[in-house]
Amino acid sequence: MEDIPLRVSMEDRTFDHDESDYLLSATEEANVAFRRGRRRKRNTGMESYLNKLYRCCHRAKELNSRTVWIGHHSQQAKDTAEYYPPNGIRNQKYNFFTFLPMVLFQQFKFFLNLYFLIMAISQFIPEIRIGYLYTYWGPLCFVLLVTTIREAIDDFRRAQRDKEINCRLYKKLVSSGFELIPSSKIKVGDLIFVDKDERVPADMVLLRTTEKSGSCFIRTDQLDGETDWKLRLAVADTQKLAFDTDLFQLNASVFAEKPQRDIHTFIGTFKRVCLNVQSIMTVFNVLDVSCCFRGMFHLKCNQNDDPPVEDSLNIENTLWANTVVASGTALGLVVYTGKETRSSMNNSQPRSKVGLLDLEVNQLTKILFLAVVGLALLMMCLKGFQGPWYRYLFRFVLLFSYIIPISLRVNLDMGKAFYSWSIMKDKEIPGTVVRSTTIPEELGRISYLLSDKTGTLTENEMVFRKLHLGTTAYGTETFDEIRTLLGQAFSHTNSSTSITPGQPSSGKMRRTAITRIVEAAKAIGLCHNVTPIVDGNQLIDSKINYQASSPDEIALVSWTESVGLTLMERNTTTMTLRNPHGTLMNFTVLQIFPFTSETKRMGIIIRDDQTGEIVFYMKGADTVMNRIVLYNDWLEEECGNMAREGLRTLVVAKRPLTDEQYSEFDSRYQAAKLALTDRAARVAAVVESLERDMELLAVTGVEDRLQQNVKPSLELLRNAGIRIWMLTGDKLETAICIAQSSRLVPRSQSIHVFGNVTSRTDTHQELNAYRRKTDSALIIRGESLELCLQFYEHEFMELACAAPAVVCCRCTPTQKASVVRLIQEHTGKRTAAVGDGGNDVSMIQAADTGIGIVGKEGKQASLAADFSIPQFSHIVRLLLVHGRRSYKRSAALAQFVIHRGLIISTMQAVFSSVFYFASVSLYQGFLMVGYATVYTMLPVFSLVLDKDVSSKIAMTYPELYKELAKGRSLTYKTFFLWVLISIYQGGVIMYGALLLFDDEFIHIVAISFSALILTELLMVTLTARKWHVIMILGELVSLALYVASLALFHEFFDSQFIQTADFVWKVCVITVISCLPLYILKCLHKKFSPPSYSKLT
Repeated sequence: MEDIPLRVSMEDRTFDHDESDYLLSATEEANVAFRRGRRRKRNTGMESYLNKLYRCCHRAKELNSRTVWIGHHSQQAKDTAEYYPPNGIRNQKYNFFTFLPMVLFQQFKFFLNLYFLIMAISQFIPEIRIGYLYTYWGPLCFVLLVTTIREAIDDFRRAQRDKEINCRLYKKLVSSGFELIPSSKIKVGDLIFVDKDERVPADMVLLRTTEKSGSCFIRTDQLDGETDWKLRLAVADTQKLAFDTDLFQLNASVFAEKPQRDIHTFIGTFKRVCLNVQSIMTVFNVLDVSCCFRGMFHLKCNQNDDPPVEDSLNIENTLWANTVVASGTALGLVVYTGKETRSSMNNSQPRSKVGLLDLEVNQLTKILFLAVVGLALLMMCLKGFQGPWYRYLFRFVLLFSYIIPISLRVNLDMGKAFYSWSIMKDKEIPGTVVRSTTIPEELGRISYLLSDKTGTLTENEMVFRKLHLGTTAYGTETFDEIRTLLGQAFSHTNSSTSITPGQPSSGKMRRTAITRIVEAAKAIGLCHNVTPIVDGNQLIDSKINYQASSPDEIALVSWTESVGLTLMERNTTTMTLRNPHGTLMNFTVLQIFPFTSETKRMGIIIRDDQTGEIVFYMKGADTVMNRIVLYNDWLEEECGNMAREGLRTLVVAKRPLTDEQYSEFDSRYQAAKLALTDRAARVAAVVESLERDMELLAVTGVEDRLQQNVKPSLELLRNAGIRIWMLTGDKLETAICIAQSSRLVPRSQSIHVFGNVTSRTDTHQELNAYRRKTDSALIIRGESLELCLQFYEHEFMELACAAPAVVCCRCTPTQKASVVRLIQEHTGKRTAAVGDGGNDVSMIQAADTGIGIVGKEGKQASLAADFSIPQFSHIVRLLLVHGRRSYKRSAALAQFVIHRGLIISTMQAVFSSVFYFASVSLYQGFLMVGYATVYTMLPVFSLVLDKDVSSKIAMTYPELYKELAKGRSLTYKTFFLWVLISIYQGGVIMYGALLLFDDEFIHIVAISFSALILTELLMVTLTARKWHVIMILGELVSLALYVASLALFHEFFDSQFIQTADFVWKVCVITVISCLPLYILKCLHKKFSPPSYSKLT
């Protein structure tokens, strides 16, 4: 069924067949089962044995559930048969034993290096040796040494970063107090303290907090990408203990399910038992009864002990690794460590990334190898297969081996190092760090950019921007008016208890405006789930910090504080506000109805302790509140206006309740909560009965502040031909709002929200619905994405890759990485992933280029990425400027180095054919080594300074980047063009030298080699598009070194001949003939077929 494609009708663009058309009949299913059984039976004998042996050797460690005893870790570690992984973080690619083998494997898997290794080894055989050993082993060893040092430095830096995290100290609770242990030494069963703003080192069950209520907030944006603070609750039985050390006297255990990837669920059980001697022996496998009451087992059991307790544990009782405690101090029991933590299970192992240009160069070297073998066979055919012909054949292969230049890898690797250095030294993008120096050219080939939302496109800061009361709207410039009006209103309240805040002595219109402001501010200040934390000793004068499960709520409560209505105290049953004159107002919290993605609203029932008035406040999305509030003619219009401004809207309403109404509601509500069947539906029905005819108070507009220059950056990237996908773990509404406010999805762009699907049929219908849409951005949830990829992977990717923008919300870290890999497989294009949290590490490592942003909550993504930047807008310059230059320069450098090897091999072929196909080297010893190093390396390598356009033009005209994705700078066309140039120049130089030399062979060497060096220097000038002072110095230094060599190396050059005019004019004539036609062709090509950027420069 998975193999059946979706079929599209040309008439209505829908699927021709229903899903049921593809189901197998019972007979067909029986036949398939029979055939599978026959195949299984044939899999016997040796094949079966080998399969079993392979499975045994490669079997992954089975993950099991566990029972962790509180306070008995040392005994448990000795007696348990299960093995739990260490808690250390490891991003290294190698260890001490695997470093050299793996580095060598990575190098010799490239055909180029493997070829030269074989050539170098062959020189140990005297019969086929040509020249000196160092001419082959020297360049090869230099290449391997440079690569090894680079890999060692990169991995050492990763090790240093890992060490910094693994050596972070945590307090471990012991019977005598606490001791400090590094993160890497934490084990299952340890009791660990985690202070405020400290990273949780392992997956733990929360046992105690410093809050009396046993609650604490955690930040999970490094795990799931959500900025909402999550409320966590300690186990009730351990929270009520007087002291932390009482845990060691508690005969309790925690059962935890086997490690899972799902970060949103947990199944566990807390059990407190009264241990007798027999149960102690059973649990801890103790043989001697007397030892049970020695050492750590001072356990008591009598009739006065508390009765056994068994409580269920869920996600609210957990602290996952890489989350951050946001309030108080937490004490947790470690249940999962290392690779078994939720964070690690959602991360992928670091891989060695190979750039597309390296793969293309590797393919070209294979073509060059075929040219070497073909040329050697041609020489043997012309020479004749006589005598030890195979020896001559191999000698010809060695003579022409310079067609594949070993210096190619050296130059490319050194170029990568220079590009990396240039990126880090760029003053326009300060703070950028290159952590992987092997793939800077990939920055110039990106077709898809996959971005996280929280902390990547946004700054994790919500700001209250607008309040609309129906007749009046207030913005950031007019909030002072609200503060003034609230001060006036509450001044009357303080002076006379008979005057309510909505009854000042002004006229009717003035009184109505103040009443609306007071009621709206009061509703916003009460309808939330925010907890204040006071810093300082004095309640009135100290600074207040807020904790909540949503940054929107913090923004709203912070706004009420700014206008004079401050939340001072909050617990599960009471709430205290301070008015602008310092008077405290106390309220009792009767009921709370939390926000859910299904209801899209939250409510609270409050009793004013001063007046006894009961009010039901509610706030939520306009789509649901529109049918709950009384009829009005402004709500829909104003919500639309705020949405177009990029603001997140909430509608606030209220409904006063009498004591009788609330009593009736409460009785029905409690009865619904105790129902054994359809409990959730009955509770929802009771609450909905209260959500009727509510008075509309206000509409609020909150801005999720984007990072600096995000909008123009996304626009530039889109104009550069890069398709941008946003993958976030956040809610659907939030993802859509940010996509629109950041202009990832333009306001004029239609949006298609992929519906919730639960089956293949639903998926089939939703794909049909989206296929009918044209030019619509796709919004899809993680659950729906999973089903699409399960049933219709190819069809979904085809539609998604053609969409102008894609937003995937509620994505797990594993799903993010899967999306990256699917884009690579289905399009063959290069991908880049950018994120700032630990939940983005898998996506970053899966992409061809991983970019990490140094976030406010941690550096995990930054440390695991190939490139680290401080803010999203730096990506534009990283891709459009540095990516362009790196790719263009490496492409030119690679082809020029290949040209340098081809031209001397052409000369060798001409020389051998003229001298009776002798397998003798044209240039001996140092000349061959010096040709690719001393004489031409500086000017050739100076091509890494070349640039076709300035950085300003590259940023101003991002359309220039589109050409790079097509890879036209290094293609078979350009490669064969350089081959023809090399053959022409090599033939001209060699035949010219043979025609113009007088009587001695050494004169041929002097004339041809001098013309060869001058030709290479001139070709650098013809290739360069913009001169740099270092290029000129490289040319002059190389020329000076060669002139010095003419005077010093008498064994290669006739000192008297090179001082004559004949030598000079012959060399000049040959050089001009080899270069002048190419210069003329270049000018003609530039005139009649100019490059796209020529009009801009």
